[in-house]
Amino acid sequence: MMLVIPKRDRIAERREATRAEILEAAWQLAQEKGLVEFTLRDLAERVGMRAPSLYTHFASKNAIYDAMFGQAWSDYERIAHAELAELPQSSRAVIRGAARLFFEFAVANPARHQLMNQRTIPGFEPSEDSYAPAVRVLELGKQIFRNLDLTDPSDFDIFTAIIAGLINQQLANDPGGTRWSALLDRAIDLWADGLGLPPDPPEPNRRTTPSRRPRRQTSATRSTS
Repeated sequence: MMLVIPKRDRIAERREATRAEILEAAWQLAQEKGLVEFTLRDLAERVGMRAPSLYTHFASKNAIYDAMFGQAWSDYERIAHAELAELPQSSRAVIRGAARLFFEFAVANPARHQLMNQRTIPGFEPSEDSYAPAVRVLELGKQIFRNLDLTDPSDFDIFTAIIAGLINQQLANDPGGTRWSALLDRAIDLWADGLGLPPDPPEPNRRTTPSRRPRRQTSATRSTS
């Protein structure tokens, strides 16, 4: 029996490789000049082509932003699935770990954070396909909360607002530093205290006084009587 080896579409492979090169250059320019400030001429020069040639790969500058948006959220989605599965399973450890993962991803690349999480580009809206990984990441976060019996949507909104605020403070006032990064766990614990989440389990051979703070009732745990 002879195996039939499918023919490679070398034209499609070269085209995809060129698109990937253009996107990599776009990220570099976004970091160097700013997300909005770099031009198509800048981008064409970076990849060694004339500006009109870019249109054979992307219909417009917004199309480039769209591909960058989808790529950024897809990258984070892969990291989240890999890293969140390895977190300790205590309530606070999971929440702190999820917050830390997103915080570090955001501050590592300010231009990427702007594109993913802020409306920096006038008139830009991601396509449905590019927005899909962002929706899946949001659902992943909500599922973590449901697993912890946190069903009030406002709890999730406050949680994301805390992280976003600390990210913005870090990038605006101490880029490359740790001023607000060092406050992240404390901020999440204050939020968790407000919900009455149980404390972390004691370390082996270490005696601790149990917390007497009652867990705050949610819509799922509140008595209907």
